[in-house]
Amino acid sequence: MQLSEESKERITRVIDVSRIAIHYGYLPLILYLGWSQSTPRPSLIRLLSPLA
Repeated sequence: MQLSEESKERITRVIDVSRIAIHYGYLPLILYLGWSQSTPRPSLIRLLSPLA
């Protein structure tokens, strides 16, 4: 089965966008899951403050 050039470009674009989304979304997702699953949930201000 041959893919048309338009289909190849579309697949490439989807892969590129997915790669960018995973690259920038992975660490915030892990931090959010850790924050939301902890028993004494820390305040976000204290969590994000570098001096706290």
